[in-house]
Amino acid sequence: MLKYTKHTLQKIEHIFKEAGYQLRYGKGNFTAGYCLLNEQNIIVVNKFYDTEARISCLLELLVNTNIDEEQLEQKTRKHFNEFLKHIEQV
Repeated sequence: MLKYTKHTLQKIEHIFKEAGYQLRYGKGNFTAGYCLLNEQNIIVVNKFYDTEARISCLLELLVNTNIDEEQLEQKTRKHFNEFLKHIEQV
């Protein structure tokens, strides 16, 4: 069971950072709660979302982005795989 805490959010943010994505929180009319600028590897998440909504958006992005597991550190790769398993269960 995944806990929607700030610590979990930090783990997900770290995965994107290691994968070469720049994560920002800002204002905007995002229909999905986020905006992904593919060519620049920038992700913008609605800054008015609470922790649970931010985690949900970023988990959705984990599936939709091409993150190369090989470039992640071993500990981060473990977290990445745990999040993917959680997504598959939902």
